[in-house]
Amino acid sequence: MGWLGRLVWGVVLALALHGGIMGPGLAQATDTEPVFLNGLFLFDVPAAGDLTAVERALAIETNLEPLIEAAEPVMVRTEMRSTGETGGSNPVILAGDRYIMTVTDADVAVGGASTPQAQADRWVEALVTALGQARAERQSGFLTQALIKALAALATALILHLLTGWLWHRWLKPLLERLSFWPTDSEHHSTGLKLLFRLSLTLVRGVVWFTALAYMANLFPLTRRVSYRVSSSLQEGLFDRSLLLGSRSYSLFDLLLVLATLLALVVMASTLTNLMRSRVLQVTGISLAAQEAISVLSKYTLILLGTVVVLQLWGIDLSSIALIASGLGIGVGLGLQGLVKDFVSGLVLVFERPVQVGDFVDFGQVKGTVARIGSRSTEIRTLDHVSIIVPNSRFLESEVINWSHGNPVSRIRLPVGVSYSADPHQVRVALLEACKKNQEILTAPAPQVFFLGFGDSALNFELLVWIAQPSRQLVIKSDLYFVIEASLRHHDIDVPFPQRDLHIRSGYLPMPLTPETQQSLDQSPKQPARESEEG
Repeated sequence: MGWLGRLVWGVVLALALHGGIMGPGLAQATDTEPVFLNGLFLFDVPAAGDLTAVERALAIETNLEPLIEAAEPVMVRTEMRSTGETGGSNPVILAGDRYIMTVTDADVAVGGASTPQAQADRWVEALVTALGQARAERQSGFLTQALIKALAALATALILHLLTGWLWHRWLKPLLERLSFWPTDSEHHSTGLKLLFRLSLTLVRGVVWFTALAYMANLFPLTRRVSYRVSSSLQEGLFDRSLLLGSRSYSLFDLLLVLATLLALVVMASTLTNLMRSRVLQVTGISLAAQEAISVLSKYTLILLGTVVVLQLWGIDLSSIALIASGLGIGVGLGLQGLVKDFVSGLVLVFERPVQVGDFVDFGQVKGTVARIGSRSTEIRTLDHVSIIVPNSRFLESEVINWSHGNPVSRIRLPVGVSYSADPHQVRVALLEACKKNQEILTAPAPQVFFLGFGDSALNFELLVWIAQPSRQLVIKSDLYFVIEASLRHHDIDVPFPQRDLHIRSGYLPMPLTPETQQSLDQSPKQPARESEEG
C-alpha cells in the first residue's frame, strides 16, 4: 500500500474514532422503490401493508406490463374504494378493469401531493404518458430510429471532445500563460495553472461524454433502468446533505466546491507571487535568492490565510479541522514521514538559506546551479543543462559544497609539471604571464604559483587563481591550460612524460658445479683437437 492509501485509511480511522462523520440520513437506506414501465421511470412507492417497497413496485410493474401489448389503448382512471380494515376509503388506480395499485397516505408523503386523491391524479397522468410512449416504441422502425439517434449523439460527443481540446489549447492555454506572467519555457512557470487547465478540460469532456451516454441509454428500454439507477445514485451521492462537519451537514458536491475553491486559491496565490516577483521584486535590485525566499513565504502565507477565510465563509467550524488533522497525523505516522521531512527541510532552506536559488553547488556527483527550491524538492541545473530533482532533506543530511555561499569569489587550483632541466623561476614567470591573458581571472587577489616539490619525472608546481563566476570554472580551467601550454613553449620549458631508466651491468656470477659437470666442461674443448690429430 502506498503512502496515499495509508493516508486515506488514517483519515477513515480518525473519522471512525471521532464517532462518525455521516449523518443518519446516509446510514439508513431509503424505504422507497422506483416503478418502471418499459424502462421508463414512473414514480417512487413506499412500503404499504404487508408489502415492502420492492415487493409493491414489482407488483405494480407486473400489473402494467400487459397494457403495453394491448391492441387498443386502455383508459387509466381512479376510483375510491374502502380499505376494509379501518372503514376508510382510498383512491385506487385502474386501467380499464385491471387493478394497478392503491394510493395510501404513505404515498402522499413520498409523492409530495396534498391528498391521496391528488397524488393518484398525478400518477394517472404519468401512467397515461408512459403507456403512450411505450406503445409507440413497440411500433416497427423505432429501433432503427433509436440507433440513428445514438450514432448521432456519439458523433456529436466526439466532435465536441475534439472541439473543446482545440478551444482549450488555442484560447484557454494562452490566457493562462498570460496570467502566469512567465514564459512557457521559464523555470518559474506556474504548475498550478497547468493543473487547472488539465482539470477544466477533463471536466468539460467528462460532462460531454456523460451527457451523450445518458441520452443514448434513455433511447432503449433495456438500458433506461440502468441509466436511471446510475443517475439517481450519483444525484443522491452528490447532493444529499448527509456529511456532518461540526453542527452543519454538507453534501459531497459542497465539499467538491470547497476543494475547487481552495485549488483556485492556490492558483491565485501562485499568480500573485509570480506577479510580485516579476514586476516588483526585480525592480528593487535584491538578489535572486532573496526574491525567491520572499515569494515562497508570501505564497504560503496567502494560501494559509485564504484557506481560513474560505472555510469560515462556508460555515465550516475550524475546531472540526482537528478531526482531519488527527487523520493526517495517523497518515504521517503510517507513511508520510519522508514527505514531511522534505517539507520541513524546504522551510529550513528558505529561512536559513545555506543553499539559495542561483548558487553553484557540488553535491556528490552532481555539479550545477540551483534553479528552484520547492516545498518538497530542489531543482539543480547541471552544466549540461540537465535538471536533477533532489529531495530537500538530502541537503541537510549530506555535505554540500556551495561555491556561491556568502561570496561568489572562489579559488581554483591548476597543477603543472615541468622537466628537471627547467628553471623554477622561469616557470613561475611563464605561469603568471599566462594568467594575464585570461580576462576572467581576478587580479585581486593576485594569482600565485607554488613549488610543491620534486616528482618522479617532473618538478611539480601549482597555479592558484581567483574567479568570480564559479559556474564557469571548467571553462576557465580549459582556456587557462591552453594559454599555459603556449607560454611554456614560448619560454622553451618542456613538459615531461613519465620515464624509467633500466641499467644492466656485466660481471662474474659464481655458481657451484658438480664434479661430473666440471669434468665434462674440461673435456669438451679437447675433443675437436684429438679428432684433427687423428685425421
